[in-house]
Amino acid sequence: MDVNEYLDIFIEESKENLQMVNDQLLRLEETPNDLSIVGEVFRAAHTLKGMSATMGFQDLADLTHKMENVLDAVRNEIILVTPEMLDVVFEAVEALEAIVVDIAEGGQGNHDVAEVVEKLGTIEAGEWAGSIQTNSESELDNARIFTLDEFETAVLQEAKETGYHHQEIKVKLREDCLLKAARVFMVFEILEQVGEVIKTIPTVEDLENEQFDQAFTILIATKAAGEDIQARVLKVSEIEEVLVVPFDMEADHKNNRVSDVIKNETIETGDHEDPQEASSLSNAVKPKAGRSVVSSKTIRVNIDRLDVLMNLFEELVIDRGRLEQISKSLEHNELEETVERMSRISGDLQSIILNMRMVPIDQVFNRFPRMVRQLARDLGKQIKLDVSGADTELDRTVIDEIGDPLVHLIRNAIDHGIESPAERNQKGKPPEGTVELKAYHSGNHVFIEISDDGAGIRREKVVQKAIHSGIITHAQADKLTDKQVYELIMASGFSTADAVSEVSGRGVGLDVVKSTIESIGGTIEIDSVLDQGSTFSIQLPLTLSIISVMLVQIQEEKYAIPLNSIIETAIVKKEDIMHAHNKKVIDFREKVVPLVFLQDIFDIPGPPESNDYYSLVIVRKGEKMAGLVVDSFIGQQEVVLKSLGDYLTGTYAISGATILGDGQVALIMDSNDLIK
Repeated sequence: MDVNEYLDIFIEESKENLQMVNDQLLRLEETPNDLSIVGEVFRAAHTLKGMSATMGFQDLADLTHKMENVLDAVRNEIILVTPEMLDVVFEAVEALEAIVVDIAEGGQGNHDVAEVVEKLGTIEAGEWAGSIQTNSESELDNARIFTLDEFETAVLQEAKETGYHHQEIKVKLREDCLLKAARVFMVFEILEQVGEVIKTIPTVEDLENEQFDQAFTILIATKAAGEDIQARVLKVSEIEEVLVVPFDMEADHKNNRVSDVIKNETIETGDHEDPQEASSLSNAVKPKAGRSVVSSKTIRVNIDRLDVLMNLFEELVIDRGRLEQISKSLEHNELEETVERMSRISGDLQSIILNMRMVPIDQVFNRFPRMVRQLARDLGKQIKLDVSGADTELDRTVIDEIGDPLVHLIRNAIDHGIESPAERNQKGKPPEGTVELKAYHSGNHVFIEISDDGAGIRREKVVQKAIHSGIITHAQADKLTDKQVYELIMASGFSTADAVSEVSGRGVGLDVVKSTIESIGGTIEIDSVLDQGSTFSIQLPLTLSIISVMLVQIQEEKYAIPLNSIIETAIVKKEDIMHAHNKKVIDFREKVVPLVFLQDIFDIPGPPESNDYYSLVIVRKGEKMAGLVVDSFIGQQEVVLKSLGDYLTGTYAISGATILGDGQVALIMDSNDLIK
C-alpha cells in the first residue's frame, strides 16, 4: 500500500489526537481520581498507535504502545495518578510530538525514545512510586457491574420465558492482531447463528471504530451450550482467549460484578424504538438498508488549495475595480447596475473565502497549559493559567506568525512578572499567581491580551538599565511617560534580569515579539501597575491579503496607505506650519505632530506643489503620530496586497504593492517605518 497519499491526513489526525491527550492529561492532574478522563486519553493514544503502525512509523507506534500500557494500568487502578508519573507521561507526549513534527518535515519519524520508554516500563512494572499491588488474575477474570436498562431487562426476561438462557462471552484478541474490527465482525457473525446479541461492552460503535484494547464482552440470549459457543468463537484467527459464563439476571439486580475487560464506561447502545433492532445489536456491526447514518458536514482542505482560491479571487477583485472605473466613465445605467450587482456578489464571495481561511486561535492557545505547568515547576512557582476567547478566529497566515511571540510573552510573565510564593505571601497575595490569556474581536481586528497579577514593571529599574545600555540618556529619561518607559523593555538587547537563566536574561525575546507583530500589521501596548501586575495588549488584523487603504497622489504616482493606521485626513495652511528641532510640525488636537514629506522620502521627480496648503494623512503607531504630506486624496478602496518578491525585500517604508482598476501599480506604504 502506498501510504504517501494518506500522509497529510495522518499528520493532521496525529496532531489532533496528541492535543486531545495533552488536554485530558492536564484535566487528570487536577482530578486524579476521575478515571473517565483516563479512558479518553487511552482512546486517543490507541487511535494514534493504530494509525502509526499502519503507516509504518514504528518508533511512534512502540512509544504510544508503552504509554498505552501505563494508561491501562491506571484505569484498572493498578497505578495511582501522581505528579511524578504524569511528568513521565508528559515527557512521552513531547517525544511523540517531536516524532510527528519530524514526519511532517519530511523525515522518517526516527527518534531516540529509549530513555522515556525505560521510564514508562518502570512504571508499568510497578517499580515506580505510586504503583499499588494487585493479584495476577487473568485479564478476563476482572470484574465490573454490567448495568442493564429497563428495556434490556424486559428483553432478557421475555427470552428466558421462551426457553432461552443468557450467556456472557468474554473475548480477548492477540496482541499482534491488526484488523480488530474484522475479528469483532466475525465473532458477531458466529453469535448471530446461535442467538441474539443483547448488549456489548464497550459499545458497538467503539468496537466498529476499534476504540478498545484487546478484549470485549458480549451478552447474548441463546439455547446453545457454553462449550459449543466457546469452540465456535475460538475458530476465529487471532483470538487468544474466550470465556463463556452464565449471566444471572437476579444476581445482576443485586449488583453482581461481571467482567468488563477494557473498563470503559457502560453506555446504552442504540435507539430502542424498534425492539427487534435493539435486541439484535449485531445489526449495528453489519451495514443495513434503513440504518440511520449521520453524515459529516466537514471536510479537510489543504491550505495550498485555499491559497490558490484566494489568488484567483484577488484577480477578481482587481478586475472588479477596473469594471467599476469603466462603468463610471461610460455613464451607462445598465452597465452600472450590473457592476453594482457584481460588486455585491463578489463582496459576499470575499467574506466566504476569508472565513474559509479563518481558524480558531485555540490552535495556538492549546500549547500553553502544558508549557505553563512545566515552567512553573522549573521556577518553583505556583501558576494558574486562565484562557478565554479561544474560539476567536484569525486568518491562517496570522495564526502561523503569532505563536512564537505569545510564547515569549507568557514566559516573560511567569519569569519576570509572577513572584515566588514566599514573595507573594510577604505582599499579602495568594501564593498562586494568575496569568490570563484573552482573545476577542473588535471591528476588523483581533485583540490578544496577556495579563498577570505579579510585581508589575518598576519604572526606576527599567530607566536605569536603559541608560546603562545606552538606549536613552539621563535628559531623555526625565521626559518619558510611563508608557514610553514600558516600551523600552522591547528594545533590542534590553533585559532587567540580574542573571542569565535558561528562561531569560539575554535581552532577546521582546524585541523579536515587537518586530514580528509589526511585520504582520499589528501593534503591541504595555500597561502596568506596580505590585498589581502587567498587561500586554496585541492588536492584529483579521487577514493579511485583502486590505482597505486610502489611495493618495504624489506627482504622477499613486500610493496606498492602510486604513488601520490612519487617524484622519486634514488640510493645513502653510502659514500654520511651525518648526521644532529644525523640523516642520503642526499642532494637531493639542499635540505636536511632525510632518513627513513623502515626495522627498521616496525621491519622486517633479516640482513641489505651489498651493497655499498641505494635504495631510495623520497616521499613528502606538502613542506616536506623524502627518504624511501628499498632493491629493483619491479615496478609499479595498486592494489586494501583493509581495514585492525576493529582489525587493527590505525596501524602506514599502510593505507591498497592488494593481489598481486602471492597471497601474500602486505601492503600499508601511507607516510604521515612516513614524520611526
